[in-house]
Amino acid sequence: MAINDALSSLNGTSSTAQGSNTVAGSDGEQRFLKLLVTQLNNQDPLNPMENAELTSQLAQMSTVSGIEKLNSTLSGLVNQTGSNQVLQAASLIGYNVLSPGNQIGTSAPKDGEEPAPVPFAVQLPGTAGDVQVKIVDAAGRTVRTLDLGSMAEGVNAVSWDGKADDGSAVPAGNYSFSVVATNDGTHVEATALTFAQVAAVKQGTHGVTLELANGRSISLDDVRMYL
Repeated sequence: MAINDALSSLNGTSSTAQGSNTVAGSDGEQRFLKLLVTQLNNQDPLNPMENAELTSQLAQMSTVSGIEKLNSTLSGLVNQTGSNQVLQAASLIGYNVLSPGNQIGTSAPKDGEEPAPVPFAVQLPGTAGDVQVKIVDAAGRTVRTLDLGSMAEGVNAVSWDGKADDGSAVPAGNYSFSVVATNDGTHVEATALTFAQVAAVKQGTHGVTLELANGRSISLDDVRMYL
């Protein structure tokens, strides 16, 4: 039936490109109404369209139109939510956030002072009876091994005193660390976490991202803590 064809066409149009939904929906409604009037004017007098059939076709048209309006409303809400997320994330600019990463750095202490502690963290999916952290320099040499013992599930704060295994202060610069966690001899997957300052906020195709002062980009979901 021509009316059903028009509805099928309108349904197909409503599931395609978002930018043309309004125009395509309007065209579909005009075609539907034109076909409906034509069908009513040319129906067989001896076999007129049943009221139930007419009501059904009008209900289908109303449903399709309602779906298009709902899609448009949802699209607007999604865009508004994205804008709100950008505004909320902007409040993190200047703060230090804890997120997945294994790069840490030290600065030269003042004469007569100890190196400043370097905070980082280890996230565990479950309890680990033995956790070990190895800190290496740019050349890949291990400068410090931290035996941290047992750790609970979740985010565990760790601090490095900026010293090597022999107790001397390491040269100022960038270092990296790795984590090995086990529980009764079974490997426990650990996530290394580091602090970095938020320099900017950006809205991208995959949502809101935070641009960090160390050059990395992370999503809001990556943030475990901020201070």
